[in-house]
Amino acid sequence: MNGMQIISTGKALPERCVTNDDMAKIVETSDEWITTRTGISTRYFCKQQAGWQLAVQAAKQAVDAAGIDPQQIGLCITATMSPHYATPSTACMVQRELGLAQDVFCFDMNAACSGFVYALETAHALLGTLQKPYALVIGCEVLSKITDFTDRNTCVLFGDGAGAVVLERADAPFAAMHGANGNDTALVCPGYGSEKQFLSMDGKAVFRFAVSSIPVCINEVLTRAGLSLDEVDHIVCHQANRRIIESVIRQMKAPAEKFYMNLQHYGNTSAASIPLALADMQQQGLLKKGSKLICVGFGGGFTWGASLICWNEKE
Repeated sequence: MNGMQIISTGKALPERCVTNDDMAKIVETSDEWITTRTGISTRYFCKQQAGWQLAVQAAKQAVDAAGIDPQQIGLCITATMSPHYATPSTACMVQRELGLAQDVFCFDMNAACSGFVYALETAHALLGTLQKPYALVIGCEVLSKITDFTDRNTCVLFGDGAGAVVLERADAPFAAMHGANGNDTALVCPGYGSEKQFLSMDGKAVFRFAVSSIPVCINEVLTRAGLSLDEVDHIVCHQANRRIIESVIRQMKAPAEKFYMNLQHYGNTSAASIPLALADMQQQGLLKKGSKLICVGFGGGFTWGASLICWNEKE
């Protein structure tokens, strides 16, 4: 079996919900300014929780929903650009807390907001080499700890959260494409040891990159899968900005209902945004047996990628 499918989802959010009006109390902004420019209404910030704890919560929910023996998970990947520890990895913390077998392949990966789709392709490549049939892929971010709350152009955008999926080897369609161009000016966060570890972003450059790269990603993965857009049930883009997704819809002349959006609730959660969207779609009954999904990521690096994958919930 060379294919792979999603069989369950999970999600976790911090305890603190922050509205646009709350943001207006700490920086010069307003609910109208944020909503009209981004589509975001609320986001969640961690107060006491660590990112790895969110990852554990989302992963446990996904594993429980799958109804599988955790010992049958052969791979655990966490996509994150804001880990709690440089080491141990968030994936190792998940392995410990969920009681996964000690021969599980565990690691974190950082492709910024493209991290989850990078992790899907990595899981597909590795699952075929492992003795166990399941993989656990998590997107987890605590962006509030690397956000400059004096910069009104960026601080209103980001949120914290985690989403997870359980993947299974299967005779199901799977196709992917990815890329990067080494951009280190438009979206940057200094690393460990830097005096200020805050995200900085050229919003216009990121917008131009996103609206040009998303259609390319969608069309390329459709070509690789041998499918048309009409044959795909849902497109789940990285949830960064409503204007970006609406621009892509117009550019592609695609039905708006194919493009799922929940960014109004969570803001931009980087690598967590797509699995959070998948979890919400599952809870809302939008995912049916055999549903074909295209997940599209774009982010710092610049990185980009898309994966076509099927949903087949365990009965």
